Amino acid sequence: MTDPSAAALPDGQALATLVAGKLCHDFISPAGAISSGLDLLKDPTAQDMRDDAMSLIEASAKKMIALVSFARVAFGASASAERFAAAELGELVAGLTEGGRASLTWRVEDGEYSKPQARALVNLAYLTVAALPSGGVATITTRRDGEDMIIDGVAEGNRARLKGEAVAGLAGQPLSEGLHGQWIQPYWLWLTVNDAGGALDVEVVEGRVVLSARMPN
Repeated sequence: MTDPSAAALPDGQALATLVAGKLCHDFISPAGAISSGLDLLKDPTAQDMRDDAMSLIEASAKKMIALVSFARVAFGASASAERFAAAELGELVAGLTEGGRASLTWRVEDGEYSKPQARALVNLAYLTVAALPSGGVATITTRRDGEDMIIDGVAEGNRARLKGEAVAGLAGQPLSEGLHGQWIQPYWLWLTVNDAGGALDVEVVEGRVVLSARMPN
């Protein structure tokens, strides 16, 4: 007899559709802002706003580059790279979360990380920051435990929380209600960890959210 919960999880094509949808959602805002800035530059009646338009284009282009660079590691194959330096991964996460209400503390061990470890690390770091919509401190650390790599994300703030969609995704469960866009990245993290033979733990208490991934070397 087929498990109905397992049947509700997306197959390869459906998963690709959800990931593509999230990326399009993320990209549309800076892309639209760049287009708006270019329209202002071409508008002869808005030349007094030229400096504002250039600032908008510059900031939006920077955001788009940060999104694409992050997505190549978080969701893609990132060209032919098989291992990633800790500093490089830190720059990806910092570039994507810069300007938000939460501050990022990066305490990741120096060295290189395999592709599955890097994918888990950047997604876990992003979701840790996202657990602080009203601000706080997101601390990302890594440590060795025998043959495994432990990746911890601790979000501390007055309104630290996980949405219901994120809780389901991080548990590898199908979405019962809510937005797929809020579910897919947490589920993608769970899938990354699970496919690597690791384990993902989640703890939520008042003012604190902890995500912990155990990844094989």
